[in-house]
Amino acid sequence: MADKAPSSSSSAVSERPTGGGEDELLYGAGSGWVEARTWCDHLASLSSDLLHIPAPDTPCNRCHHPSENWLCLCCKEVLCSRFVNKHMLQHYQQTSDCLALSFSDLSVWCFSCDSYIDAQVLPQLRPVYETAYILKFGESPPIRNVELQNVAASSAGS
Repeated sequence: MADKAPSSSSSAVSERPTGGGEDELLYGAGSGWVEARTWCDHLASLSSDLLHIPAPDTPCNRCHHPSENWLCLCCKEVLCSRFVNKHMLQHYQQTSDCLALSFSDLSVWCFSCDSYIDAQVLPQLRPVYETAYILKFGESPPIRNVELQNVAASSAGS
């Protein structure tokens, strides 16, 4: 879960007629599926050292809650989600540090873009994603070759 719910405009929605002529929602807000961005204008704000991060079981620096915590990717502070005491959201509002990694599911959220960011395909975020994955699961993450090739191809065509 993100610290801030994504707007419905960032969801990918696809409808298909069913046999009875009714529309069936396949993807989107109804299913909770959200397409993560493969770019973000705020990557320049990332900490210069994201290879050395706190362990995923680090409690919130303010309330010491043990779970649902996020790592600020700008200053490396660990704070709890909006589902606990909203400390990461407050941190963004006070500092404008907009990029955070969820220790729950290793997703990356940009508060300024109001969107998830695909940390597995962006070269600036891949190292912190890999480090967090290793710290959480004790092994390297699988590589998504097809998606990496598609992102590289679309970037080369721009």
